[in-house]
Amino acid sequence: MPRDDSSMASQSHGLTLEAIRPLFPLLERNSAGAILVDEASRLIWINACYCRLLGIDDPARVIGRPVAEVIPRTRMPEVVRSGRPILLDIMEYQARQLVVTRLPLHDPASGRVNGAVAFIVFDDLEPLTPLIGKYRRLQHDLAVARRALAQRGSRYALADFVGASPAVLEVKRRARLAAARATPVLLLGETGTGKEVLAQAIHGDSPRGASPFVAVNVAAVPENLLEAEFFGVAPGAYTGADKRTRQGKFQLADGGTLFLDEVGDMPLQAKLLRALQEGEVEPLGSNEIKRVDVRVMAATSRDLEAMVEDGSFRSDLYYRLNVLRIQVPPLRERLADLGILCETLLGRIAAESGEPRAEITSEAVALLQRHSWPGNIRELRNVLEQTLALNEACSVIDVPELRTALPHASMTNPLPPPTSAVRPLAEVVLAAERDALHNALAACGGNKSRAARMLGIPRSVLYDKLARLSEKPDM
Repeated sequence: MPRDDSSMASQSHGLTLEAIRPLFPLLERNSAGAILVDEASRLIWINACYCRLLGIDDPARVIGRPVAEVIPRTRMPEVVRSGRPILLDIMEYQARQLVVTRLPLHDPASGRVNGAVAFIVFDDLEPLTPLIGKYRRLQHDLAVARRALAQRGSRYALADFVGASPAVLEVKRRARLAAARATPVLLLGETGTGKEVLAQAIHGDSPRGASPFVAVNVAAVPENLLEAEFFGVAPGAYTGADKRTRQGKFQLADGGTLFLDEVGDMPLQAKLLRALQEGEVEPLGSNEIKRVDVRVMAATSRDLEAMVEDGSFRSDLYYRLNVLRIQVPPLRERLADLGILCETLLGRIAAESGEPRAEITSEAVALLQRHSWPGNIRELRNVLEQTLALNEACSVIDVPELRTALPHASMTNPLPPPTSAVRPLAEVVLAAERDALHNALAACGGNKSRAARMLGIPRSVLYDKLARLSEKPDM
């Protein structure tokens, strides 16, 4: 049987005008709308239904015009340009939504695109209600998942750890080093000093910044729930357990960072150590081992070295966590930053409340510098919020407004009365430092390592200070 070369060319190159022309009467009668354009995307045919839909009285009036001028937001030029069909698309026209199919047409000899045909499959979406409902549910679930993932990301940058004192600059230097590495980080410092802000900033600046940041306050989770919280739960692991697998924090943080706050209160130290060393977890009630890729950062306000010495914290876990250590200073050791901290916190309070931003005077900042700040930055924010709440429409915080939230009894560093026996400041500071060092050594029975921990300084710094003091015996 002889071959039809034109037919073979048509099959090899795609749909042709000759092949679709016999369908025109059918499209004319039964389609809610059909059009044909040439290789320049000019309209060369339109059926009566489409004319009625578009409000066109005379089809001859639009033949030869660019299709985009006749049908707003049409994608026909895209089909002609790319040569790719759009098999199912929803096109909005005025208040209506139309389901449209668009197909490119090819020249039978050369195979190049020389036009396109489109027809409306549905001019009413009611038959597609089940499909559209499912699509919308999927879109909603996707939006929820994206919001949840965004919440697990880092909210803070290194600039959010405010301050310019030498102690803060050293913290930021170490944080930048930590961000450039994948090693575990141990953040030490009192409660309220901003350890989680630093952890999120390190995560955000690291190569894992686009992956989840999952934080767990170990002290806030009941001990009997910690294993399930960290490693997940297999279906039916215990009576009342969900029939679905519940992921633990390690699985949720896979590819990202797991932040363990108050790790000094962690009871499941052996299992945590295994997860860190092996990079794998075993969900509660399961025999299946799951691989995880998690960077761990930990924080605590407790003295982990002392806990290791007395056996309440595993030494191998401590060494695993204490790879890159950052000591976060308490607020009382960085009082020079109080002014900029107040400015930043007042800005955040105003942004969150929608109220006008309040300012603070230098006299009010000086009053704050006389407080010991046991609650650190968290306490400072609380004092500022209380001040604004107790002084309605307060635009400038001065000493009288501040005293309402900061009782006079809380001043642990009152200003001394004037005296004629004024000593140089360097002598006063040196004498105070000498007393602190001698008192710490006496309390520790001469153990310099424990004295350094009590003073919150490295042992090498303690030796340097003792050496300097020994050179000034008169002090």
